[in-house]
Amino acid sequence: MKKLVLLSVLLLGFSAIANAQQSKGGFTGPGLKPISIQEAKKLRDDTPVLLQGKILQFLGDEKYLFSDKSGTITIEIDDKLWGDLSVNENDTVEIVGEVDKEFTKVEIEVSRIKKK
Repeated sequence: MKKLVLLSVLLLGFSAIANAQQSKGGFTGPGLKPISIQEAKKLRDDTPVLLQGKILQFLGDEKYLFSDKSGTITIEIDDKLWGDLSVNENDTVEIVGEVDKEFTKVEIEVSRIKKK
């Protein structure tokens, strides 16, 4: 019985370490090229995207209205992602995230943001 408990504790510890290591970053190599909002809206759920444009408005609850030449889309930016970055509606930003499709709407869940 003691061996089973010890094994369980070890497995939980390794799992926590693996999760901590995964949260330090993401894919930064080639592959993601900027696309338009119109193109992003046509992609499947959970597809990674790179968008460039402007944040026009805060919509509440970590949601913002994002715009490029092709249109607008709602994006969700976790408060923790902002760090010390400040932008306004005149700043061009680059966001990396993934398409979040639901029955009646398409949004982008942002994982990284930077000012261009």
